[in-house]
Amino acid sequence: MQPGPKNLITDVDGLLVGNAQDNTLKSGTTVLTAAKPFTASVHVMGGAPGTRETDLLAPDKSVARVEALTLSGGSAYGLDACSGVVDGLRAQGRGFQVGQAIIPLVPGAILFDLLNGGQKDWSENPYRALGRAAFEAASDTFDLGTIGAGTGALTSMLKGGLGSASLVMGDGTTVGALVGVNPMGSVTTPGDRHFWAANFEIDAEFGGVGPDPNGGLGRSQDSRKLMAMRQQSQDRANTTIAIVATDANLSKAQCQRMAIAAHDGIARATVPAHSPGDGDLVFSVSTGARLLSNPERDLTMIGHAAALCLSRAICRAVYLATPAPGDLLPTWSQANRG
Repeated sequence: MQPGPKNLITDVDGLLVGNAQDNTLKSGTTVLTAAKPFTASVHVMGGAPGTRETDLLAPDKSVARVEALTLSGGSAYGLDACSGVVDGLRAQGRGFQVGQAIIPLVPGAILFDLLNGGQKDWSENPYRALGRAAFEAASDTFDLGTIGAGTGALTSMLKGGLGSASLVMGDGTTVGALVGVNPMGSVTTPGDRHFWAANFEIDAEFGGVGPDPNGGLGRSQDSRKLMAMRQQSQDRANTTIAIVATDANLSKAQCQRMAIAAHDGIARATVPAHSPGDGDLVFSVSTGARLLSNPERDLTMIGHAAALCLSRAICRAVYLATPAPGDLLPTWSQANRG
């Protein structure tokens, strides 16, 4: 397996990603969409998720395909970003047809970035407009780091961000991941230089500094985030929200199994993960372009590739974060200057 040409989730042909952010707000929104509806499912392992329309993604629910998925900052306010995406889709005449009615289906999930130093004194919820802008910016290329849903994201020790990565498997199947990284836990080992998921890095895509040579790691859980927020967060100002995708032809049940497997990628890259105060969630997407030759074996490897992509995407989000005025935490590059 090797990264695709862009090393982005949009190496899965047909997928598009758009970002919009407000740097004064220190928050933003990311949208994944395509020219036609795609099969999707979801799996939640965090104890504090914030979601919209995720019930319809369960394998036993009748709707099989959706038009877009939304990742957003803003906690509960950020769920309104989905409404902006719905507005954009409706303007294009896209959505689930019920008689003469068109209903765009846009599930979404949010991360908490309300205590990150940005100006949150809005009089009108800004996330609907951010969702529409992100949808209209959708492209097969996009930036990573301090952008979109990752604009105001923080890990326990460093700034988080938006990350993505891809892999092309031996049979040509492509798998990718997209993630907003805002966990309670750390993505780097003590000292801020080495990534927990360093062993999964390809071609120095997040610095090439290698694994931490120290042993016995993970026992101390210091958090600059909690200190910076002066204990206001109540251990709930967190969440890693992600999308994994493939061009393999998967059913909704198989998509859900891919999402479950991909959660290993969060656990390999973030310590601790899946806590009661995290809303850790993985959406999964199939564009259906490639038939499986051996469904059980192929699905196993697709899930494995999704986990690898997600670990790498999380590290890339932190590695590529950039400083901004009023930041509560340093970026990886600032912490490793010199």
